Amino acid sequence: MRIAVIYDWLNQIGGTMKLVVDQSIKIGDTQSPTILALSNDIQRAILIPASVKRECIRALRGRWTPETTMYIRLFAAGLFLLLRELLTTADRITIDVEYPGHERDIKDDILRFGRRKGIVTDSSVIHFGHIGKHSPAHDLAWETLRGKRTPDETITTRDLMRLLGKK
Repeated sequence: MRIAVIYDWLNQIGGTMKLVVDQSIKIGDTQSPTILALSNDIQRAILIPASVKRECIRALRGRWTPETTMYIRLFAAGLFLLLRELLTTADRITIDVEYPGHERDIKDDILRFGRRKGIVTDSSVIHFGHIGKHSPAHDLAWETLRGKRTPDETITTRDLMRLLGKK
């Protein structure tokens, strides 16, 4: 609801919604939680607990070769869950490069997850770039990871596996 109100306000003043996305702790690090955060016009952070990452990896292991593909798909699923309410309203989404050379795969996965949920997004909205440690998205992810801010949502194994499918 809050997102829709902000978007309506931006449209009224002729503004655009440009978002930046960053991650704290890689998906493949199963000893620590991952935080995915977006910032600029609005702020949103999601938490993927370490136990959820381990359960998903256990369920998906051996499904894709090389194994890196599994982490890329988990990352894309997390990004979709972070962005799902904004994919049709944002004018530009810039995602920090976490898996160099796999940007196309990540973008395709986000768009495919969206289509499955009835969310059609123009692919030209999603971009990749180096966000840096001084971006508001990085600060938000870091503050959430350190417990200084509560995540907007905690992602479950079920949330991720619904997108990635079962074996």
